[in-house]
Amino acid sequence: MGTFKLELKLRIDWSDLDMYRHVNNLSFMRFMQSGRVNLWEATGLHKMYAEKNKGAMLVATHCDFKKALYYPGSAIVKTRIAEVGNKSFKFEHHIFDDQNQLCALGNDVSVFYDFSENKTLPIPEDLREILSRY
Repeated sequence: MGTFKLELKLRIDWSDLDMYRHVNNLSFMRFMQSGRVNLWEATGLHKMYAEKNKGAMLVATHCDFKKALYYPGSAIVKTRIAEVGNKSFKFEHHIFDDQNQLCALGNDVSVFYDFSENKTLPIPEDLREILSRY
């Protein structure tokens, strides 16, 4: 697997906590969403959606929790493409704390989607090449 070219540092807010005073599992999913959107912006998928009504649609997500995150602190989300298929692509997220300890591993699957026609499409070659850089 390649290196992580995309990284976000997100501040942990009080509202991210659960009754045990550590980051709630749902907040990890939001951190992964931030990584996913960062990837969509970096690859031009967000712009493509705005201009052509075609882009990425999330169809699956999974998170394995390894270590708790706490307030105050940060979640460092690293995201990369793991695999590009015919109509779908998989990416993974590694979420670290401020001490660079791995706290969660996440995996997503997105499909290339035509929102006007409500159907999946093969990933165009130019987009496939861009995705391969990440």
